[in-house]
Amino acid sequence: MEHPLINNISDLTLEELQTKISELNRKLNFAQRTNNGHLASQIRMAIETFVNRYRQKQQEIYDQQNKNNPDFSDKINIS
Repeated sequence: MEHPLINNISDLTLEELQTKISELNRKLNFAQRTNNGHLASQIRMAIETFVNRYRQKQQEIYDQQNKNNPDFSDKINIS
């Protein structure tokens, strides 16, 4: 489940997303050490939101690279 209070993060770069994920993981560690379950669950939802966007952005980059490099698997018969 994504966090409902996180607005538009689509313009963040992969590096910015990774930095935010690392920061949230540190905060999650602190929340767990202090036995603050409600805060920990909110941070987990925020992490999930950023991780999902990170994966989506990676997939977009991968798709863009593959669009420029056509698949020649149907042209080469290895059998």
